[in-house]
Amino acid sequence: MDWAYIGKVLPLYGKAAWLTLRTGTAGILLASLVGLLCAAALHWRVPVLRRLTAAYVELSRNTPLLVQLFFIYYGLPKIGIKTNPEACGIVGLAFLGGGYMTEAFRSGIEAVDRIQEESALSLGLTRRQTFLHVILPQAMAISVPAFMANVVFLMKETSVFSAVSLMDLMFTAKDQIGLYYQTTESLFLLVGAYLLILLPLSLLGTFWERRLRHAGFGT
Repeated sequence: MDWAYIGKVLPLYGKAAWLTLRTGTAGILLASLVGLLCAAALHWRVPVLRRLTAAYVELSRNTPLLVQLFFIYYGLPKIGIKTNPEACGIVGLAFLGGGYMTEAFRSGIEAVDRIQEESALSLGLTRRQTFLHVILPQAMAISVPAFMANVVFLMKETSVFSAVSLMDLMFTAKDQIGLYYQTTESLFLLVGAYLLILLPLSLLGTFWERRLRHAGFGT
């Protein structure tokens, strides 16, 4: 192990790790918003919205992120829609993640006892108020395990961003291997960087789930 080389390129990996974390976080936040909106659309049982949402979920979950990125980065410019690598990564991750987040939130909404919705409506709350103040808070708590699993999964999926020339961790590792043939050191830094990003997320998910279980949610 060439520690002098590791010390030399460590700032490059730090910069790449920050780009990976920033892009992944933005994509995950957008995916969560998309998932929440789609889950709400499924809950309201509007036929057209349900069909469109179901089609989107199937499309996003059954096509690889790499194919989606290629379509956004190389396909959309053919019709005049151009993106930079970072925007492409965020949109692609949001498109993929939105489908998974939809299923996570949908299962949480469906797990809330129907009697609670009926009771809220009988007390004079509108359907919108019932959804926002009664159903949704409980559904979000129930969805935490699936949500955090999706967060970790999506953050790992950022490793394919290098395919659209985004200078993330994977791109940096491949670039350094190609330039200096320091394969062991480059892979060591790559694995270490991903562990520093993903391990805290996993621990946070476990802690959050336990807190909610002790509070009486998700049982």
